[in-house]
Amino acid sequence: MLAKVNSSAVVGLDAVPVEVEIDISSRGLPSFTIVGLPDKAVEEARERVRSAILNSNATFPDHRITVNLAPADLPKEGPSYDLPIALGILIASGQIEADLADSIFMGELSLDGRLRHTNGVLPQALLAQSKKLKRIFLPSINAKEATILKGLKIYPLNTLSELFFHLKNQRLIKPLKHLNLKDHFNQETFEFDMSEVKGQEGAKRALEIAAAGNHNILLKGPPGAGKTLLARTLPSILPTLTLQEALEVTKIYSISGLLNNRALIVTRPFRSPHHTTSHIGLIGGGTNPHPGEISLAHRGVLFLDEFPEFPRHVLETLRQPVEDGIVTISRSAGRVNFPAKFMLIAAQNPCPCGFFGNPTKNCKCSLNQILRYQRRVSGPMLDRIDIHLDVPAVKVEKLTQQGNSEPAEGSLTIKKRVQAARDIQTKRFRKSKITSNSEMNNKEIKEFCELDKSCIKLLQLAVVRMNLSARSYNRTIKLARTIADLAGLKNINSTHIAEALQFRPRNDNI
Repeated sequence: MLAKVNSSAVVGLDAVPVEVEIDISSRGLPSFTIVGLPDKAVEEARERVRSAILNSNATFPDHRITVNLAPADLPKEGPSYDLPIALGILIASGQIEADLADSIFMGELSLDGRLRHTNGVLPQALLAQSKKLKRIFLPSINAKEATILKGLKIYPLNTLSELFFHLKNQRLIKPLKHLNLKDHFNQETFEFDMSEVKGQEGAKRALEIAAAGNHNILLKGPPGAGKTLLARTLPSILPTLTLQEALEVTKIYSISGLLNNRALIVTRPFRSPHHTTSHIGLIGGGTNPHPGEISLAHRGVLFLDEFPEFPRHVLETLRQPVEDGIVTISRSAGRVNFPAKFMLIAAQNPCPCGFFGNPTKNCKCSLNQILRYQRRVSGPMLDRIDIHLDVPAVKVEKLTQQGNSEPAEGSLTIKKRVQAARDIQTKRFRKSKITSNSEMNNKEIKEFCELDKSCIKLLQLAVVRMNLSARSYNRTIKLARTIADLAGLKNINSTHIAEALQFRPRNDNI
């Protein structure tokens, strides 16, 4: 007897339909074969499914069983096919009679029939929604991921036997209620606040500008100046995720198995990989490509502490994603695109010991050591960073201020100004695919960044004096556009250009 069960496979960030066909034949010796380009985890489903069926007080047929995962030319990976295979065997052996054309199934089985956590549930639920399917059966531990989608009846499963009795109409499972997304967006919490940063008003201003326009930033200063704390407070002033952005981020984390029982990610991601991270760990990849750190930082912040300590070839792989907001991973089996629209914030010391140029502590590094350290990051990579900021050591009077002094400005106040600037940009770019000033191309710069004669004259002087490249020139204009947005002004003036130029490297020899 032949049975067919709907399931799906995740390719990149999207799911594609997979039809699980099960044929049980009384001819030939008893066997259990899975075809359709399965990987090792799928092949091992034979033992998991057999034990799960037997331990669920059902009968495992003593016949020739053939499972086909169609389409056969699409590689299948992971244990999420356990549940549809087990269900197909129960239907093909006549133990269950049910019409499942409007349903989709996924889940890994344990040997005793319990269902385990499965990665990539949200993209598969989105596929079911787009295909007009009515029901989705999945492990109860993953059920929250699907409750953000309307139009689907979500049936959480703890064991295979629960599904068995539900389909036989003996013990029905109640579908879960859909969640109110507005309640989730009111749950934003942050570990660090801008009010905790002592002094560093110039750095706070630079972070506010960076957050308002989604600009990349490099912090350079001695150890203990507060570079890491500044970076970690950045998410608290970023604008709130839109629903579309939240779904994009949640899909990435669902595929990577990092949702941690959350239904929807409502705070912008903050990723801080160690400098020993490989280029595959940073960019993504593998035999079956998976998202890397830059994709996990999508719509959020990628913080690279000790920037020059990263291997040069690893940093060079960032150049294309920083520019395009997408990373393409090509393998012999095909090509996968992962989104990578992140804000890069990097931090470094001025030299290996950290005290080059410090007025109070002597640098112990030789000139060659300093030059080698500063040249570890290539010119083209530095040219893609909009804001270069020197972070000085915190003055002792700032550290020892008592509680009765004027309190520092908090993240919520700064965030309101950043959100207002982003709202201006959202309105400005409503007819295009971009969302922030940093994403503008040359055509959009000409359209939205009109400059008067004083601005042009100042920029011409800066090109000569500061040796700006064409990319640096355009990035300065985009940064000035963001500064004008923060001020609520329609046109860019020379003061905005002047402030933007302050954030270029002092000796820009790129």
